[in-house]
Amino acid sequence: MTHVPPEATSPIILTENLTKTYVAGRIEVTAVRGVSLAIQPGEFVAIVGPSGSGKSTLFYLLGGLTRATTGRVVIDGVDFASLNDGERTRLRKHRIGFVFQKFNLLPTLSAMGNIEIAYAVSGRKEPMDLQYLDHLSELLSIRGRLKHRPSELSGGEQQRVAIARALITRPAIVLADEPTGNLDTKNSDAVLAMLVRSNRELAQTTLMITHNPEAAAVAGRILTMRDGQIVKEEAGAGAIARV
Repeated sequence: MTHVPPEATSPIILTENLTKTYVAGRIEVTAVRGVSLAIQPGEFVAIVGPSGSGKSTLFYLLGGLTRATTGRVVIDGVDFASLNDGERTRLRKHRIGFVFQKFNLLPTLSAMGNIEIAYAVSGRKEPMDLQYLDHLSELLSIRGRLKHRPSELSGGEQQRVAIARALITRPAIVLADEPTGNLDTKNSDAVLAMLVRSNRELAQTTLMITHNPEAAAVAGRILTMRDGQIVKEEAGAGAIARV
């Protein structure tokens, strides 16, 4: 069964019978088992499940960070399996923004420096759009914190800088892996609110992996994984908010 909303026409993320099996000696572990799903442009989808459910492996497959054993991943019409390593890297840089549980900010650079280096690494030839950066900074409530180094920022502020770093290249897709995993409740709520707001205002497709059902609830659609499969689909608060 392909998990896709009824109004869908052209998915920006599509998987078909996706499987990932890890082999260690004579032991085989299948982390993802025949997952088929479709995510439409502008959707906010959360994938929730306990540790070991396969959701993180699915995240890495969707981001082109690991190769599928069988099946395929199609990102904005491009099949990852048809690309060599260099082409996969370029697709990630131009189409996908990543947000991880660990903020991965460079400690010697300011927040602004971390955003600038992410833009430089993307390989874009045009200068960074400072007006867009100002909009992002306002959207994420970090405008007054851009000159500070990570050690001078709270955990919530560091994660918001990491989100700005992911969004500065205007990716079509934002993949967030446990973005509130290292945050307290107050900062978690703030980061989730920022992800929802950026999804709505910037029209970027957002897919969030989380073990926390309360975090997943902010999405428009929630997919539950167990034993490497999607076993449940339901609407989240985001779907209600868009009606």
